[in-house]
Amino acid sequence: MTASASRTPGRIVATALLLAVLGGCSSADPDRSDPLPVKSKADAQTWAQQITEHMALTAGIEPDPATIKALFTPCTGKNGETASDDRYILIYSVKSDVPRDRHPEAVRKVRDMLTGEGLTVKGYREDVDGKPDALVDAFHPSSRYTATASTSGTGDRMYLRVITPCLLPPSDGPTPAP
Repeated sequence: MTASASRTPGRIVATALLLAVLGGCSSADPDRSDPLPVKSKADAQTWAQQITEHMALTAGIEPDPATIKALFTPCTGKNGETASDDRYILIYSVKSDVPRDRHPEAVRKVRDMLTGEGLTVKGYREDVDGKPDALVDAFHPSSRYTATASTSGTGDRMYLRVITPCLLPPSDGPTPAP
């Protein structure tokens, strides 16, 4: 069995996980008038953690749990307006200690995995001025989330980040009868 064939089940599972978790935002061509995906903050954080862990596993790096940051911010309109329904965006990140000379290889692996799962690469580099300073920044066109893996600062740190689209928390009210 080839290396790519042995990874196929893992990719299928990861893609299925993405679709299951983000199910509400899976239209092929999202529109501003589409309803927002409904997801609790806890579910959004769990999903983002799973994606960063998948990125780390793909790159062969170990995330440092002490560096996890989950920032929930209100969704704002183009004129700075916010709605009163508690809609939010999650910016989830974690860092990992990786020898700097391995950063380009790590982002190559993450880039290949992300594009294989339907994301569009919006930014990519392996070095700056001939020194390892790696970055891959990708966007999922239907689910509207971004995933980033990059060199963090001047040391051996790598940074993994997921930014969700605007999400709506579940309603606290009673559910209407079918």
